[in-house]
Amino acid sequence: MSGSRISSPNSNSGWSRKENKMFEEALAYYGEGTPNLWDKVSSAMGGIKSAEEVRLHYEDLVDDVKMIESGRVQYPKYKTQGFWTRG
Repeated sequence: MSGSRISSPNSNSGWSRKENKMFEEALAYYGEGTPNLWDKVSSAMGGIKSAEEVRLHYEDLVDDVKMIESGRVQYPKYKTQGFWTRG
């Protein structure tokens, strides 16, 4: 479905696929140890999300990964191509 929103169960606001991609690219560019990281990621996203929204989104994702790795949540089955699919 085009324009659908993606959100973590812990998140109060949804993020589009485009917003998530922008977030991921900015986070990868700056790296986790960068001073004022959330301000920089927000700015790299064109200000469509505030630094606080960016920080909360990151924390939600970290929590989601911890739950998956602990076995409390089943590993998601992504529809991907190639050898990266998990069976």
